[in-house]
Amino acid sequence: MKKTAALFLVTSLLAAASVSTQGPPPIVKSPPNTIAPDIPGVVAGGTPVQLIRDLFQSTEGPIAMPDGSLLFTEQDAGDGRLVRIDKDGNVSTFLDNTNRTIGLAYDAQGRLIGTQSRIPRVGVLHPVRMTLAEEFEGVPLVFPNDLVVDRKGGIYFTDQLQTRFRPVPAGRTKPLVFYIRPGDGKLVKVSEEVANPNGITLSPDEKVLYAANGGTIAAFDVQPDGTLRNFRTFATLVGLTRNAQGQVQGGADSICIDAAGRVYAATGAGVQVFGPEGKHLGTIPTPLPPQAPAFAGPDKKTLYVVGRGAVYKVAMVAQGVLGRAK
Repeated sequence: MKKTAALFLVTSLLAAASVSTQGPPPIVKSPPNTIAPDIPGVVAGGTPVQLIRDLFQSTEGPIAMPDGSLLFTEQDAGDGRLVRIDKDGNVSTFLDNTNRTIGLAYDAQGRLIGTQSRIPRVGVLHPVRMTLAEEFEGVPLVFPNDLVVDRKGGIYFTDQLQTRFRPVPAGRTKPLVFYIRPGDGKLVKVSEEVANPNGITLSPDEKVLYAANGGTIAAFDVQPDGTLRNFRTFATLVGLTRNAQGQVQGGADSICIDAAGRVYAATGAGVQVFGPEGKHLGTIPTPLPPQAPAFAGPDKKTLYVVGRGAVYKVAMVAQGVLGRAK
């Protein structure tokens, strides 16, 4: 074998070895409904966590559509399907072939924007298709996961070092939080301090940005130009365990917020609710481990929870933030 051919083979094998072989989680039937505890101002005790439908292909990214319908991603259905559930519980396909979109958001122009993971990019999905970001300083994005859009039209998103579809490119050693500036559309790195970034959201007044961070939820102060300062731990999840290597099991996945500034985090222990000061207020148990919560419905007083191919709803006392998708 020639030296150049041998070198190519070795390089290819190393690259293949660095790509995760982990596929989508198995599809399972949902256990029976669970019951929410009483969390004052949030949910009345005895309220069922009611199954809408199960056996989807890896549910994620729920948001409220402008009419109050729920929209979420079915990541591993083909090349990524978006599913709509209206106020009457009717289920329909909204969009197909979304490049395995995970997170969703609407901007002020009414454009539906998604974090896409098979070919890593952030882009508009509807009513047109358009790429907004796919590389930073010449290095491709790795695995865009979740996003939130501010009132100015700027887009925050998390970019993980996931290797399911490709190796991490040279030049990327940390997961990052990015901001796509409104106006000129420039991609700006706003943090490399979140070690395990996942879900992301903004406070109702958009002065604080929150990011899931393994066993904690991180917070930043948002500056007028969209940059972030004062990285800190906003809340620490409860009831989590660690494996033999000391890694947190069932840490925070996607997060959302209500109009009173309470943060809701999907965790292995259920949807954990934290007050505006970071105090744990209670946990809403779900039949299957949740991956993402979102407020939707005509008045945004229904909490929808997706995870492991199932979609649940909970009638809430709390209300989501009106006028934005999440």
